[in-house]
Amino acid sequence: MKYRRFGRTNLKLSVFSLGTMRYLASEDNAVQTVREAVRQGINHIETARSYGKSEQYLGAALKAGVGVPRHQLYLTTKVLPNADRTATAREIDESLRRADIDYIDNLAIHGINTWQHLEWVKAADGCMAAVREAIDAGKVRHVGFSTHGSLELILATMETGAFDFVNLHYYLLFQRHAPAIERASQLDMGVFIISPVDKGGRLYAPSERLRRLCQPFSPLALNYRFLLSDRRVTTLSLGAANPSELEDALEMCDRTDPLTDEERTVLERLDTQQTEVLGSDRCRQCYQCLPCPEEIQIPEVLRLRNLAVAYEMTEFGKYRYRMFENAGHWFPGRKANRCTDCGDCLPRCPEHLEIPRLLRDTHDRLYTREGRRLWD
Repeated sequence: MKYRRFGRTNLKLSVFSLGTMRYLASEDNAVQTVREAVRQGINHIETARSYGKSEQYLGAALKAGVGVPRHQLYLTTKVLPNADRTATAREIDESLRRADIDYIDNLAIHGINTWQHLEWVKAADGCMAAVREAIDAGKVRHVGFSTHGSLELILATMETGAFDFVNLHYYLLFQRHAPAIERASQLDMGVFIISPVDKGGRLYAPSERLRRLCQPFSPLALNYRFLLSDRRVTTLSLGAANPSELEDALEMCDRTDPLTDEERTVLERLDTQQTEVLGSDRCRQCYQCLPCPEEIQIPEVLRLRNLAVAYEMTEFGKYRYRMFENAGHWFPGRKANRCTDCGDCLPRCPEHLEIPRLLRDTHDRLYTREGRRLWD
């Protein structure tokens, strides 16, 4: 296992972190998963008060013993943004009690996804007032934020200077947040990449075409190498549901050297594939088409189309497309069939894409029956 400095926290974190959203089958399963992760060299564990019994199970693992003392483990938990400092103070205390710990190494504001959330953070009597009090009391040591928001919102949140680290979506197949990676490095903030396998493309179950294009590497390994070769990235989330799911990822835990020529050749092949297959229909993700009067998240819709057409990542596309109108601010935007052909986006597209046609095509390819809304 390799370790990297987590920005100005000065913590040396393992390049893989155990995320605990999925180990919830039972307390015993959670305990065994934590023990195996620590045995493999992972020293950073991430949980959240909104992850069911995750904090409670983590506390049970620590109490049962994981092979190293508490001070050699770094724990992150998360609380939602809130305009009420009293509510946030209560939630911090509840997290400490659930995990049965005396202090939280890293507390993240969970999901600064809207401009209103940022205003709550900046408010004199908002959630950060409670966080500062918790730091002064020794309950919290470092503070950061996670986000599913726009690049502009992420950068604005960084510029507040209030945060030591950021939990960020950034992958081989989604590089929109590259400027946030660079700005975090300039500000000496730790960078924690969240969901690199699932949100990064469901790379545990790649399409046959993507598998062929990535040879002699697996898509999963290539994504890990893309991220781990970047020294600005501190650690990657590994959301194992059980001990056995740690194995494949941890085979990459010492592969932090720069990309090889062979790996770069495969990355170029992937880009060439999009150019050749999509032709003049390729969306290059400039985001100049936004805002859309119908609140369609045009670039993300067309990114899913790019992946489905070029790499046959249709199942991933359906999985993500289904979230539009079903996930609130965690995945904003309306489905592509809401397009009214108003043409507002057309003069702003430097690629001169026929955006309404491509939106309809994406909906036809990726629409499936609605599932349960995430906030229900």
